[in-house]
Amino acid sequence: MKPANTESGIPVLHSAKEGCKPKKFTPDEVLVPNPSFKENQGTKRKRKALPLKVEGRIEKVKEEKEDKDIQPGSLSIYELERLENIRQNQVFLSSIKLLEAKQDLKPEKTQRGLKRQNNKVAWTEILPPRTKSLRIQKKEAERLPLPLEPHRIYYEVERIEHARKPEGPISMEPINMEEDSSLPPELLKLWTEDLIKEEKEELGLEEYRSTLKSMELSEIGGVAKVVKSRIFSVAFHPCSSRLLMAAGDKLGGVGLWNLDSDMGDEGVLLFEPHVQPVACMAFSRSHPTDLLTLSYDGTLRSTDVEKAVFDEVYRIKDGLRTFDFLSHDCSTLVTGDWYGDVAIVDRRTPGTSHESLHSLDTKTVRCVHVHPVQKQYIMVAENSIVSIYDARCLKASSREPVSQLYGHSKSISSAYFSPGTGNRVVTTCLDNNIRIYDTSELTSRAPLLTSIQQNLYTGRWLSKLQAMWDPKRDDCFVVGSMQRPRRVQVFHESGQLQHSFQDPEMTTVLSVTAFHPTRNALLGGNASGRLYVFTD
Repeated sequence: MKPANTESGIPVLHSAKEGCKPKKFTPDEVLVPNPSFKENQGTKRKRKALPLKVEGRIEKVKEEKEDKDIQPGSLSIYELERLENIRQNQVFLSSIKLLEAKQDLKPEKTQRGLKRQNNKVAWTEILPPRTKSLRIQKKEAERLPLPLEPHRIYYEVERIEHARKPEGPISMEPINMEEDSSLPPELLKLWTEDLIKEEKEELGLEEYRSTLKSMELSEIGGVAKVVKSRIFSVAFHPCSSRLLMAAGDKLGGVGLWNLDSDMGDEGVLLFEPHVQPVACMAFSRSHPTDLLTLSYDGTLRSTDVEKAVFDEVYRIKDGLRTFDFLSHDCSTLVTGDWYGDVAIVDRRTPGTSHESLHSLDTKTVRCVHVHPVQKQYIMVAENSIVSIYDARCLKASSREPVSQLYGHSKSISSAYFSPGTGNRVVTTCLDNNIRIYDTSELTSRAPLLTSIQQNLYTGRWLSKLQAMWDPKRDDCFVVGSMQRPRRVQVFHESGQLQHSFQDPEMTTVLSVTAFHPTRNALLGGNASGRLYVFTD
């Protein structure tokens, strides 16, 4: 490598092969190209003078550098100055103890309710050994005839039949407690508490809004993991002395949560009366000690805490979807399944069969609800239409509906009569609309009062959003929301938003919601098995 021309004043390092050593420059002197090198050839430009404070730090860094025997060319002056600034900042933060204060202010994240399971082996999927194809093995392919019907159908039926719980009563043993442990006496006392019916005047809309604003999520104990998997249904026990809540999940589990209690896992007891999603549950209005749970596995069970059993009320092959009480004493039920059938079940009749079965002109029944005053009227949410039938005329060959609710363009998730009079019906549809209809007079075509646009597309991994009436009112309902930050909204029948429940702890969508029948309390469940309760 030949030496470069130095007449321009630009220093160039030469190759070590020629025996030339690179020139070392002092930190205070930097050789830079001179734009006017023709006039001032070979001149050296000094760097600009720095402030005294910076110069002092640089000198101090140089001294420390010499003391620590750092190699002269390892770090630049800028890097040394940056490290000195970092060191001084750390000394200052340590002097005011800011890092310790930050750790003290950070809350400890503790999970209330069911404890996290560390046994990951049970959830590990064991794959079959990988085999070589016939082509690689140089073998002729086997020619098999196609089956007449898909084997998958037989496999699914066989799997469901094999996984179902045995017929008859099932022992009520909590799976999150020790084996052969009895139910806590506290639960039995609360479950059988005599209800005191207090007739309260309905609050005005302004007072109702004030009550909603006073309801908050408790900082301690307002959230608990009650079941293992995604929540499909929730219900409040009607007792007023304490808050007792129930939830059903995707795996067939039923969890009970007694707020401000230490029974089980911080007030949570978990049972497994079913093997598939618990799609619907409700406490009997005439006998609050009776909790009925319905599952996709084709069973409808009653919870008897005094006998500590889950008694079997109704049983079919599979596909139960929804139910409601057909009589005031809750002795007669109406159920709907995925195949479009509606069954009338009388609990006073021995056995687990239905009294009558009626096939409606639809592919599936997504929701059934009974009029709160005129119990003979049954509302059925079908694919894209809601029909109201007279239960006394279901046996007729025609089975014409008394009234129908039109306007839905996609599948309907739910449809419910207003709890007091039944003069209103709120429907939730996947076309992103919540509709309120006037059913004070059951005409052939119920008039539409209000339509509220709401994002109701939850996808595959969340339970469907459903608008549910407040049992204490006839004109307000609650529904979950997909908006961020996460919230639960309460609307008036006119479409006016009354209140939005929000909290920093709400980081997920509360798809399933319910109001307490007598107290100011709201319950919401998410896809991870947690319940959130707002109280005043």
